[in-house]
Amino acid sequence: MTAFHELPSADGLWVNLRLASEALGEGSAAVADAAIAVQQGRIAWVGARGAQPAAFEPLPRHDGRGLLATPGLVDCHTHLVYGGQRANEFAMRLAGASYEEVAKAGGGIVSSVRATREASEDVLFGLALPRLQALLDEGVCAIEIKSGYGLALEHERKQLRVARHLGEALGVTVRTTFLGAHALPPEYAGRDQAYIDEVCSGMLPALAAEGLVDAVDVFCERIAFSLAHTEQVFRAAQRLGLPVKLHAEQLSDMGGAALAARYGALSCDHIEYLSDEGIAAMREAGTVAVLLPGAYYTLRDTHLPPIAALRAAGVPMAVSTDHNPGTSPALSLLLMANMACTLFRLTVPEAIAGVTRHAARALALSDTHGRIAAGLPANFVLWPFAEAAELTYWFGHKPAHTVVRQGRVARAPAS
Repeated sequence: MTAFHELPSADGLWVNLRLASEALGEGSAAVADAAIAVQQGRIAWVGARGAQPAAFEPLPRHDGRGLLATPGLVDCHTHLVYGGQRANEFAMRLAGASYEEVAKAGGGIVSSVRATREASEDVLFGLALPRLQALLDEGVCAIEIKSGYGLALEHERKQLRVARHLGEALGVTVRTTFLGAHALPPEYAGRDQAYIDEVCSGMLPALAAEGLVDAVDVFCERIAFSLAHTEQVFRAAQRLGLPVKLHAEQLSDMGGAALAARYGALSCDHIEYLSDEGIAAMREAGTVAVLLPGAYYTLRDTHLPPIAALRAAGVPMAVSTDHNPGTSPALSLLLMANMACTLFRLTVPEAIAGVTRHAARALALSDTHGRIAAGLPANFVLWPFAEAAELTYWFGHKPAHTVVRQGRVARAPAS
């Protein structure tokens, strides 16, 4: 694997491009003959070729070959670092077992905890590396990676350290999320409150002090943690100055989204059973709704998220892979965009915004990702597509493209 710092610099004037309207932000128009000036790894200027300032003329040229330019994609909800796999549970569900029945039988999250605890940090890195590379090859330039398969300080630390190492090794923006409140570990059976106390007073402060935590998440659900436990974790995060997010309303309406919004949550994710009250609270708080069609598909769910109500309320909707070994073993963000359109009825512009600017907002990365704009780091993708709708139209193959990530040419277009 070529070290990221050895990849070619993207500095120069990128010409012969077509800028998708989604590249420049909401309300912008597409640009048929565009240019992007990159200096010292950042976008210095972007716009119509004829309007380019003369100061950029001497820069080295990169021929965009008429390709379509979009912002780098953002995968804002993943559980990428884990040991083992859970194909057997997929078979159980196909045979009729419910998600909750699988969990009660000793499967689910706890089975991944066993495998993750048994794996060394090096092994976890080696397992996660090709997963992340698959996403990067498809144009992902920023990603969230959660813990939550360790459920003990040393193992949660191990997951988060691997997440940081992945970002450094592959030159991608990684946002780490502490999900210690993901499930009850076996050694705490019947002692939910004692475990949440350890999460709040032991694990979270220690990991935050080590600089391993960018945000804090909780799985608030009947098979996981209550509203009271969730709020206890949120208060602990608040004391440490860390933003929160929530696995909310996936299997039932627990009222988690409204609670998360009261704490200014970056996002509420899954939200199939989201109520009108939750939508209103999210709108007021500016909380992003993260749609996870991969889990919906894998679990063969039939209860759709309230897309029309979210749209009417103006709640921004992001789309993510939710890559995890149990309910969404997906490694294509474009496939998730397609599913968001076909299963959830998002429009093409909504789906593209969902994997760019709204996903960036869900990670508090709006100032660096999700748009092609002067002053931002150079994170953009060139696609061999006639129109942006093809991003959500094709599935089942990896399109050829150029990926510029953190100011370097991380992937060249296919010949």
